[in-house]
Amino acid sequence: MKENLKNNVSWLLFMVITFGILAGGYSIGLMSPVVETTLVMIGINVILAVGLNLVIGVSGQFSLGHAGFMAIGAYATAIFSLKNPTFTGFLIGLLVGALLSGIVALLVGIPTLRLTGDYLAIATLGVSEIIRTLIMNFDSVTNGPAGLFGITPFVNWGMVYVVVCVTTLITTNFIKSPAGRATLAVRENEIAAESMGVNTTKYKVIAFVIGAMTAAIAGGLYTSYIQTIVPQNFDFMKSIDILIIVVFGGVGSITGTFIAAIALGFLNMFLQDAGSIRMIIYAVALVGVMIFKPTGLLGTKELSFKKFFSKGGHVNVTSKSK
Repeated sequence: MKENLKNNVSWLLFMVITFGILAGGYSIGLMSPVVETTLVMIGINVILAVGLNLVIGVSGQFSLGHAGFMAIGAYATAIFSLKNPTFTGFLIGLLVGALLSGIVALLVGIPTLRLTGDYLAIATLGVSEIIRTLIMNFDSVTNGPAGLFGITPFVNWGMVYVVVCVTTLITTNFIKSPAGRATLAVRENEIAAESMGVNTTKYKVIAFVIGAMTAAIAGGLYTSYIQTIVPQNFDFMKSIDILIIVVFGGVGSITGTFIAAIALGFLNMFLQDAGSIRMIIYAVALVGVMIFKPTGLLGTKELSFKKFFSKGGHVNVTSKSK
């Protein structure tokens, strides 16, 4: 318990120092609008990918419905912000979106998470497309395919950074909790876990709900920053983009998720002028990693301060067996 507390404090200190460095760069003009936008998009992708990694890497369930939960949060935040263009309205929309997304995930997760493999992937993809179709057809509320415009901006890089830190700490501490260990047991061998008295459906649903709520929060931040959303922003390819980050960094590695999101985010920024070949270069980079490092950049390894405190050693990268 004490080591875990020290580890959390160390990460908080690291986050504060990193925030200070970024703020210093912003204050002296080193952070251009392009770089700021890139950092915000990286932060939003980190929130999305950390939540999806909890579902795929920790609970072992293959989901393709993350874009749908992101859409719920995005539209809830947009609607409340338009009706009440204050920070309070934005915050209420963000919370309502997360709560609504969690409820939908709970209702969907109880029956669908009894499925496995390709069946679960198809089921979650179907749920995501149902959500997007409902958004497109509720013209009176969502403005249908035309989307919503003129959303009051309340989000900046600092707010996204803070939310990234909070959601990551919540996720990592959940993984280390008794519920998280039970979820890992489900991933390793669901039959064995169930034979030991673990309610496998319960823990799979908990991970699924947490992932859905973080996706909704990311969607709300995205909405407020971009100020314009349409249903096409949350199609099947958006779920694939998030999945790529998870696989690229290493399924089950939160540290890998960060590294992958940052690497792919800046790669996209540097390739903005590459025109039509940008996606080709992007795809070749991904294929190269999958060939030479099929488990992702870090596999299941995590950066940890634990050994630093336990043995007076150095910050190390630890590996979780699968």
